[in-house]
Amino acid sequence: MKRRVVVEIDLQALVRNYRKIAAHVKPMDVLCVLKANAYGLGVAAYAKALVEAGCTQFGVAEPYEALELLKVLKGRAGIEVQMLSSVLPDEIPEMVKAGVILPMTDLAEAKLVSAAAVKAKRTAKVHFKLDTGMGRLGILAKDALGTIRAVKALPGLDCEGIFSHCPMAYEPKDPFTAKQIKLFTSIVAACAKEGIRFKKVHMAASDAINNFPETAKAPFTLVRTGINLHGSFDPYGRKALKVEPVLTLKTRVAQVRELPAGTTLGYGRTWCLNAPAKVATISAGYADGLPLALTNRGFVFIGGRRCKIVGRISMDYTTVDVTDVPGVKAGDEVICFGKCGRDAITPDDWAALKGTHAYDIICSLGTRVQRVIKA
Repeated sequence: MKRRVVVEIDLQALVRNYRKIAAHVKPMDVLCVLKANAYGLGVAAYAKALVEAGCTQFGVAEPYEALELLKVLKGRAGIEVQMLSSVLPDEIPEMVKAGVILPMTDLAEAKLVSAAAVKAKRTAKVHFKLDTGMGRLGILAKDALGTIRAVKALPGLDCEGIFSHCPMAYEPKDPFTAKQIKLFTSIVAACAKEGIRFKKVHMAASDAINNFPETAKAPFTLVRTGINLHGSFDPYGRKALKVEPVLTLKTRVAQVRELPAGTTLGYGRTWCLNAPAKVATISAGYADGLPLALTNRGFVFIGGRRCKIVGRISMDYTTVDVTDVPGVKAGDEVICFGKCGRDAITPDDWAALKGTHAYDIICSLGTRVQRVIKA
């Protein structure tokens, strides 16, 4: 049976976005971040399409994601999967055995990875994760050089990389990111003076690629991209990359009714019709990812026209004013976000109304929303 709510994923648009990003940062390498099951959209299709487009490096957040991605890409030569956050002590042996590139967040962790690599008779690739201002995970800047020296002396490790992350890269005018970049590159330079050099040096995620182009130049060798692959941006920043939306969220009309003036709609009676109106109830609500913040403010497309959401969004349904749309009936298609002719509603538009960013919108698509691949 056809599902009531589907999100269509345009893999050709995804590939075009990847190639635009790669061309924009050339000769830097590009690591595609596919954590959280590619933001909940299905990692298998994403990974296979990106590999075919030339991507060889992928980032995830935790071990299950790493193993799932390796399973998807089994038999593909030259593919690398990197954990970008942290690795817990009990996770280390299996990650070393699987060949996952691991983050080094302190010396104690490095010793455990070294011991597991020696025991498995393997060499574990690792990247030093520096906390230059994110305040979340990693080696503090003041401890970086000493920790790197100590880890380099451990057996079984290939210390091929060093990286950091930015909390303010979405805001090009904020001076904090520039200070971070200066601090990070000074540590890389100090390492080089001691003969410690890294094959992979990276700091830029999607926001920094757009707003801080210096993070895609030497001494950096790699950039990371996640949200830009979907054609979305943080609501701030320059949006230097000309990427396109990949996703279309669709549902169908459940019922259409002519309602008299004075009728109130939905929980809390937040909308009152000041004139007779034709109102459609559509088969999607906040359980499907429609933010409550769209209540009385958002729009959807029905019959090729923008139609205002009226009344509070509920878990399974949303009411929409279709007074000016002729012939609307039960079963008709509704585009919640996506293109409609020359017009479009994007996850970024929803994010602006919610006061959040597109990551939140995409990751909130419910489990009953069917993922449909358009190759």
